[in-house]
Amino acid sequence: MKDNAMQVTLQQILEAIGAPAPEGLRPDFLFTGINSLSEATAGDISFLSSERYTRELTETRASAVIATRKIKLPPNVSVPVIRVDDAELAMAKVLALFAPPVQHPPAGVDPSARVSADAVISPDASVGACAVIGSRVRIGARCVIHPGVVVGNDVSIGDDCELHPNVVIRERVTIGNRVIINAGSVIGTDGFGYRWDGKQHVKVPQIGTVVIEDDVELGSCVCVDRAKFGATVVGRGSKIDNLVQIAHNVKIGPHCIMAGQVGIAGSTTLGTGVVIGGASSIRDHVRLGDGAMVAARSAVHDDVPAKAVVSGMPALPHRQSLREQAAFRRLPEAMAQMRKLQEQIQQYLEQSGLSEDDVIGQ
Repeated sequence: MKDNAMQVTLQQILEAIGAPAPEGLRPDFLFTGINSLSEATAGDISFLSSERYTRELTETRASAVIATRKIKLPPNVSVPVIRVDDAELAMAKVLALFAPPVQHPPAGVDPSARVSADAVISPDASVGACAVIGSRVRIGARCVIHPGVVVGNDVSIGDDCELHPNVVIRERVTIGNRVIINAGSVIGTDGFGYRWDGKQHVKVPQIGTVVIEDDVELGSCVCVDRAKFGATVVGRGSKIDNLVQIAHNVKIGPHCIMAGQVGIAGSTTLGTGVVIGGASSIRDHVRLGDGAMVAARSAVHDDVPAKAVVSGMPALPHRQSLREQAAFRRLPEAMAQMRKLQEQIQQYLEQSGLSEDDVIGQ
């Protein structure tokens, strides 16, 4: 057995992913790890979600492999294979079985925390060392407030939320149920609003708030700015990666997902299920329709229709963007051909005793 390894039985795995038992393994077989096909050893379980890795399947030393059902397996596979509809999704569930428990502060309020007398905290919630809880704050059942978290006045936090170390929740923010906010994120900073008066940039007061709906997860160092008025909203079930900037009055619909370093400018609206690739930027006051997808490192400057896929700078329909990129890569060759044609034309004119003006005049 591997040092400090978790032990998970085959039966636990099968119950978690809803799959039938493979041939060659008893239900009480103990797995002690999870790894890629190439790096797995005896006692590990691995997975196969793409046909490009089927060769590795024949060479793996894993004790079992979870494979997507539609993949055609080679005939010389000796490892037990568990068939599922989606191996990536199944592995997410198996990873949860192997995941070590996250250290939580014990239920109750740590003696070093500063909690306002009028804050209402569920008795089974945990408030860690040196946390600061402001006036009129409400923290729901089974919430975990890790050390160093600051929660401003008039904040409402629902049930089963977890705020990791050094998260800052500014005043008047509302957080729903089962929300996870990872370390260093700041919710409710003033929106970036200034107006030039002829001499200086005048700050525009940001008097709105932020609403984080149920089942949202925010990565580390995410910034969600408060609205100028009204609310900046992150819709239920949305998942946001590290280092994402969401500006004032943005409305993010349910079940959106965005990768790291995305920047969304003010008053932008995302529909349901929008996907945004890493390091993309979305300009202000545009709308991305339901199911729209933005490829990584794109710059969206205009509305994107529902279910459309865009890419590039500026972002264009993906197929058009690919054609333009291909044409751009051929540009040096085209320029060389053009120079050659110019030389041939010039030689013809010299041999004919003509000038360019004579040709244009004809």
